[in-house]
Amino acid sequence: MILVLNSGSSSVKFRVVDLADPGAGERGLIERIGEPGGVPDHAAALGQVLDGLGDAAIEAVGHRIVHGGSRFNAPAVVDDDVLEVLHALVPLAPLHNPGGITGIEAAREKLPAVAHVAVFDTAFHATIPPAASTYAIDRDLAQRYDIRRFGFHGTSCGYVAGRAAALLQRPLEDLNLIVLHLGNGASATAVRGGRSVDTSMGLTPLEGLVMGTRSGDLDPAVPAYLNRVAGMDFAAVDDTLQRHAGLLGLAGVNDMRTILERREAGDSAAALAFDVYCHRIRKYVGAFHAVLGRLDAIVFTAGVGEHAPAVRAAALSGLDSWGIAVDESRNAASERIISPDGSRVAVCVVPTDEEHAIAEQTAALVL
Repeated sequence: MILVLNSGSSSVKFRVVDLADPGAGERGLIERIGEPGGVPDHAAALGQVLDGLGDAAIEAVGHRIVHGGSRFNAPAVVDDDVLEVLHALVPLAPLHNPGGITGIEAAREKLPAVAHVAVFDTAFHATIPPAASTYAIDRDLAQRYDIRRFGFHGTSCGYVAGRAAALLQRPLEDLNLIVLHLGNGASATAVRGGRSVDTSMGLTPLEGLVMGTRSGDLDPAVPAYLNRVAGMDFAAVDDTLQRHAGLLGLAGVNDMRTILERREAGDSAAALAFDVYCHRIRKYVGAFHAVLGRLDAIVFTAGVGEHAPAVRAAALSGLDSWGIAVDESRNAASERIISPDGSRVAVCVVPTDEEHAIAEQTAALVL
């Protein structure tokens, strides 16, 4: 069995995966690490996890790491050298990578006899061609500081693309897909033959779609403008765009379920937030359709993508002339294929399972 860990700054999400029996295995979440009323540190949290697992035979540990930079284009067995590189990459993902690194260090201490594997959200997007991954800034500056489009949600996108191919009963290598991972974080990815060729997130997870608390695409002059006219330093601007923008900034809440409820009740702010959210998705669908040339399927996944029929319908509205349509009854029932029979482009709802994907990648590398 493989222990999968997703460690944040103050939490550890865990799952034990038996690849022979995907439905089996313990899972849970330990929160408030280092806070009053919680466990003191990640080592104590991991000890609590392992105590709860009892006699479970852990063969390897897979760790979710958000940003691998240009160094890691595939999962990596963790040793001291890999940890040193991960520490050096912290500036690329200061909100995400430190927790992952702390989780690795605590887990290696608690489970020193098994292999530990870092699985990177960015790795799936290493196949994006230079024309799509390169920002039009000074070349020397970009190379010196590793500034390029990396993309995220890659573990989910790769898994979902494979499951969509199985659902459609077609070889993955023959399919052109747009994967819409819509959760509190949200991204769109163009997938050709199982390989990422473009994605909405960039150097960081801030770029692209409207998210729960993140702005997504924004005129890059806005931070300098706010610094000039509002007196906000760049740390304050970054905090605003990361934690107080998106749905939260537009409507005061970051949960799409609440947005939908308020919209139905006539709340104009919620209605606008919904419209902005869906407009941005539709815009990326159009852009990535152009990137791919031929489009075989659009795949919705993650919390909002899997459970919000209104978002799916609105995001793809008006695209009938492109062969993209949503069947109202199938969508309302959240069936796996929600497009009408005979549609040129299939529209699918495919549940993601990042922990299972991490376990598969871990096993392939060390077992």
